[in-house]
Amino acid sequence: MSEHIEKSDDILVDVQHLKQYFNINVGGLRTKPLKAVDDVSFSIRRGETLGLVGESGCGKTTAGRSILHLYKPTAGEIIFNGRPIRTKADIKELRKKATMVFQDPYSSLNPRMTVSDIIGEPLDVHKMYTSKADRMNRILDLMDQVGLNSEHASRYAHEFSGGQRQRIGIARALALKPEFIVCDEPVSALDVSIQAQVINMFDELQEKMHLTYLFIAHDILVVRHISDRIAVMYLGKMVELADAAEIYDQPLHPYTRSLMSAVPQPDPKIAKANKRIVLSGDIPSPLNAPSGCPFRTRCPNAAPCCAECMPPFTEVKPGHFVACHRVNEL
Repeated sequence: MSEHIEKSDDILVDVQHLKQYFNINVGGLRTKPLKAVDDVSFSIRRGETLGLVGESGCGKTTAGRSILHLYKPTAGEIIFNGRPIRTKADIKELRKKATMVFQDPYSSLNPRMTVSDIIGEPLDVHKMYTSKADRMNRILDLMDQVGLNSEHASRYAHEFSGGQRQRIGIARALALKPEFIVCDEPVSALDVSIQAQVINMFDELQEKMHLTYLFIAHDILVVRHISDRIAVMYLGKMVELADAAEIYDQPLHPYTRSLMSAVPQPDPKIAKANKRIVLSGDIPSPLNAPSGCPFRTRCPNAAPCCAECMPPFTEVKPGHFVACHRVNEL
């Protein structure tokens, strides 16, 4: 159980002190750890969508992949359905119940496989059908659920548009009737008009199949539309977590405030009154992260205490967590 969420039977995914470090060669025979995810804890309740946002390189995709053990976590624990994932047998069980929709619908589908083989691959791996006819019926049913026609089954991925390819990827993710899906920026490579269709489909599938999502994105409007709660990451650390409406209307961390000030406003009067918070400096390299709070080098409110230690991720209001030394002053 994560220390940040009250004990509850309705928690499906519990991430405790997750660390994911990659050793990078820095010349000669010397290596240095790149701390892609550094001591991150959060929980996801059954049937909810947790949005995970942050700028490119903040570690959100790595966090999603580490939860599914596509990367072996450096440290920390993933608890799924009350069971810690530790052994190869645990990971195999997890793969039946948890899956991923990848960002790029072009590179995540095998160009040499037909659509029916791509969607049917998880069924083949886990031997989830009784006959060839049963397998084909399942594939056609999955295609129907994501809005693809049965005549598409014998075609290849390169014959489809980006939106249709992402639907193929979603059908593949649904093949084993999972409980949990990590959606890794599933609409960022698509046209805006197609994005809305795909997001609405995620909503419908969630309701119909009682799915739980970790929805990773950098577009805050997309995340707000689909998420129940939103978590914000910066340079491998979790800096804020709250209900979607609250984090949108009352962001407390200086980084979250900056992100929210950049969201376009459709009303010109509100847009004019809205003061954009522009951050100074470039995002530091995760190889040479600043001491203490990783955001302090760009924070307009940084104080000497910010350089000394990483602020604890504390609950400042019910359900609203922030990692900032000066949150009570700002």
